[in-house]
Amino acid sequence: MPISVKRPRSFPAVQAPLRALVATTLALEDLTPGDIAIVLTDDAASRDLNRRWRGIDHATDVLSFGYGRNGRRVEGDLVISLDRLRAQAKRYRVTPGRELARLVIHGTLHLAGHDHHRAAERLRMRRIERAALRACARPIVALGRLAR
Repeated sequence: MPISVKRPRSFPAVQAPLRALVATTLALEDLTPGDIAIVLTDDAASRDLNRRWRGIDHATDVLSFGYGRNGRRVEGDLVISLDRLRAQAKRYRVTPGRELARLVIHGTLHLAGHDHHRAAERLRMRRIERAALRACARPIVALGRLAR
């Protein structure tokens, strides 16, 4: 499974749990991962990408860049701001590992074609996110130990 993870040296090795999150989330949608890159970065890089690609001049927690599907195979990039992740984990009173899992799942669902612009889409996406979080208990536990 060609899922790659780029992370800062200061951040623990989280490749295996992140790969499991992506694969499990896509499997719930009867899809498989193709070439998917997960980039863990900071607010400055997130803001720059958000401004250049979406015309929104502020940092965001997760950006998804889908490169299409080849049959059931999903391809694309996920960019996650570790600064946003830490702030949101504190705000939502969850571990950074749990918030990282939620962001990866959320971004993966965007790669799979889901969106949340309309209320019905938002409800459907949240339902699938909750199912993926339940299905990913083991990788989330691993992230909880690593991503502090």
